[in-house]
Amino acid sequence: MSDAAPGRARRGAAILALAAELARDRLALAGLLGLVLVVVAAIFAPLLAPYDPAAQTVLARLRPPAWLAGGDWSHPLGTDHLGRDVLSRVIHGARATMLIGVGVVALAGTFGVAVGLLAGYVGGRVDGVLMRVVDVQISFPGILLILLIVSVLGPSTTTIVVVLAATNWMVFARVTRGAVLSARRSGYVEAAQIAGCRDGRVIVRHILPNLVSPLSTLAILEFTNVVLAEAAISFLGLGVQPPATSWGLDVASGRDYVFVAWWLVTFPGLAIMATVLCANLLASWLRVTADPQEREKRFARALAARRGRARASREGERTP
Repeated sequence: MSDAAPGRARRGAAILALAAELARDRLALAGLLGLVLVVVAAIFAPLLAPYDPAAQTVLARLRPPAWLAGGDWSHPLGTDHLGRDVLSRVIHGARATMLIGVGVVALAGTFGVAVGLLAGYVGGRVDGVLMRVVDVQISFPGILLILLIVSVLGPSTTTIVVVLAATNWMVFARVTRGAVLSARRSGYVEAAQIAGCRDGRVIVRHILPNLVSPLSTLAILEFTNVVLAEAAISFLGLGVQPPATSWGLDVASGRDYVFVAWWLVTFPGLAIMATVLCANLLASWLRVTADPQEREKRFARALAARRGRARASREGERTP
């Protein structure tokens, strides 16, 4: 207990320092809050959505948003060509996006990190074989491979998750392998090996903690790629199938009415754009926070800006 308490205290202090750093970066904080909003919408969609996203009301079809002529606040974002509430479909679309995005990142990340750890730590012939497999799969056009497999197996959420994970794990493997090769040459890993620590303990206690920052940034960036890929697949009719809803599917179903009912593609498209933007803002902050050189550059820019403002203030005071 006495040994665990200082460790918990250090972790708590590190978390507080990280939270304070995040609070000072308004763009990153906005990105985090935006992602939290999407997660809340995905989890509590049945409670937040005013209507069943599949409920059709033909008499209310193509009703504009509430602030336009002909609209009303019973359907704040309007209705689609089948009379379905657009706001409810956007909220429920967050569930499909988060389910597929998180599922793909978790599956691809787990497999890719395992391959990267094995290749980087064992090295030799194992490293050569695994990296050639990675090179071969990267050489295939990703979107064409996805479309081919989905068209053969049939569109479903499970198929999309498995196929997207199978075409994205290589990035995690490459990044993990590079980090492991760098860590293996460090003094603390060599000391642990000399002390007789087993390979599993060296990997878990000394190598994996150093992979948290780069892999966290990579996972968020890959999440944005998955969101865009799912939207593209659903737009082509090979993704989420009706009566389920997703943002890409809503954009696809509304494209034929874009000139008479622009809101059908605008609001799902804005949801995709906002989610990707928020994730990229958070990933950018994580990259800068985890990289000492980037932190030093940011500090130097902030210091130069403060000095410039101070110099301008002094010159302004001297001017009669």
